Amino acid sequence: MTCIVGLVHDGKVCMGGDSAGVGGYDLAIRADEKVFINEEFIMGFTSSFRMGQLLRYRFKPPYHRPDVSDYEYLVTDFIDEVRSCLKNGGYARTDNGEESAGTFLVGYRGKLYTVEGDYQVGIPADGYAAVGCGDQIAHGALYATNGSPPTERIKIALEAAERYSAGVRGPFVIKDM
Repeated sequence: MTCIVGLVHDGKVCMGGDSAGVGGYDLAIRADEKVFINEEFIMGFTSSFRMGQLLRYRFKPPYHRPDVSDYEYLVTDFIDEVRSCLKNGGYARTDNGEESAGTFLVGYRGKLYTVEGDYQVGIPADGYAAVGCGDQIAHGALYATNGSPPTERIKIALEAAERYSAGVRGPFVIKDM
């Protein structure tokens, strides 16, 4: 289920997401948005609405010490707090001693990051990323629309994912920060 798309343009992060809630062959269009702003962060999630609810309403971003780079902050203090939030909210899973959660995009201080299910933090080299079942379709659309306005690129990527993935549906929510 889902397609979340993010890109960096002129020092801002623009992010969009669909509204599908999918379980097996069932599809529900949800009014609770998958893309949101939490303090200095713009986030978009896939995997579980519960994870998104915790990140949006329960997660409190930790203090970013000025002597620590943005990336180091994200892979340490930020992720430690995400893990704690998801564990306390009953979402994080442990299988054979390995903890995991879901996948989401994070925009912070004009940069875009991916957070994978094992909590690794990635930096997309192309300045854009997509996650969810429509991610590869959206990546192709983002590549093909390079040079177009950011909101238009995201809309086209989400529309392409909706057209060719059974788990992606509008309406689309697009925000920037």
